[in-house]
Amino acid sequence: MDNIELYINRIFKLADRNKELNREMNEIVARYNFIQKQNDKYLSLLSDFTFDDEEVAKPRKKVHRFNRASLLYASIEGFNKLNDSPNALALMDKLDELHRAMDAIAKKHGIIKIKTVGDTFIYGGGMLEENRTNPIEVILAAFEIQHAAITINGGENNSAFWEVSIGIHTGPVLAEPTGKKWAPYRLSGHAINFTSRLSKAAASGKINISAMTYELVKEFFQCHPSGQMPVKYKGLMETYSVSGFLPNFVDPENKQNKNKDFDIKFSLIQFLDIQEVVLDMMEQSLPDDLFYHNIKHTIDVITEVELIGWAEGLNEQDILTLKLAALFHDSGHMISYNDHELHSTIIAKKMLSKYKYSSEVIEKVCHLIMATRFPSDPQNILEKVICDSDLDYLGRADFIPVSNMLYQELKVRGMVASFSEWNQKQLNFIKKHQYYTDTAQNLREVNKNKQIERLESLLAVESNAG
Repeated sequence: MDNIELYINRIFKLADRNKELNREMNEIVARYNFIQKQNDKYLSLLSDFTFDDEEVAKPRKKVHRFNRASLLYASIEGFNKLNDSPNALALMDKLDELHRAMDAIAKKHGIIKIKTVGDTFIYGGGMLEENRTNPIEVILAAFEIQHAAITINGGENNSAFWEVSIGIHTGPVLAEPTGKKWAPYRLSGHAINFTSRLSKAAASGKINISAMTYELVKEFFQCHPSGQMPVKYKGLMETYSVSGFLPNFVDPENKQNKNKDFDIKFSLIQFLDIQEVVLDMMEQSLPDDLFYHNIKHTIDVITEVELIGWAEGLNEQDILTLKLAALFHDSGHMISYNDHELHSTIIAKKMLSKYKYSSEVIEKVCHLIMATRFPSDPQNILEKVICDSDLDYLGRADFIPVSNMLYQELKVRGMVASFSEWNQKQLNFIKKHQYYTDTAQNLREVNKNKQIERLESLLAVESNAG
């Protein structure tokens, strides 16, 4: 009994925390929408003011606002040593090689080049597609750039002739499209100057970040205070130097690399971006008469796999896999009502490949999606968790309204004729149904039995009336 109470208490705490996070997210979205409307209004007003006929004739380019972009300002140093080197020409060739490596690293991490001035490079993360993970990815790119400088033109004692000082800042930026493929945006705002100063303040071969970036990456990297920097209109702002991964995220076989725990934590943040994209897509593409298999049901299942999964003692990787499967498990309804699970796996494969998930994780997600097919026959604990989560409503207090939504959905498709027939089908189904996990059995079985009694009474009354 003690274990059951612990499970229940943990689940209630997780549920309360989930509600609080949803409330905070809704407040942030509301504030963002208000600010965005104000910004559009001001841009519209500004478009009414022109300064000459030539300006009027030019089509006005739409300015994009990125609310959380991460800028990387990299400055290559070493020219003060070049005159004294007997290998000056060879070193200049190495410098060109480093330039190419920096661009390749940026591309690998989804970071775009903003500008190049001599041997100074400005890159932007979170601008190809706005996301929550770009500050982390930009620092990973910075690490690789530093390592490339050592590998390409390394000297003695694991140092490099050409050293790269890097500054990183995260915040809102305004970006005007240039029409140029190699540098698609021209940025404006104080963020550029601030990031430049961060780079100049960094010691040779080091990485300096702003307080804003620090708050977003401190759970992943070792960061140390490096002083304060004056910022126009904002006063003094804290800055930090980044020296590497936190000890619990270091690969024991290669101290320069991150480990699987890092990837899992990163993916849990990335999940929020994927969830936003998928739910947006479903909201636009799901049929209007999908009264039960809608976004609300998807969110319910995501919540339940996490609650039941933690209560069953699963680890973070398993929870992430379950949440991904829950997110996609009914997305196939955008394509077809029949065989929607199969269509869901196709959508999941395409989306998760884009986010660079391994083929192993993608296959596990797809197996879990297919495990939700009727009749269910789960073969392992993960399949049991998602099956119980998918039919969690059978033992919930809101069984009646949820059941009515499913009835309406089936009725418009000619899959059930009358409410009486539906009640009989529900009764037959619930009697055969079983929850597979201890958590679901402890939480839902009692209420499910009450629904059986309610349906039997209802059908008995209908039978006597007939």
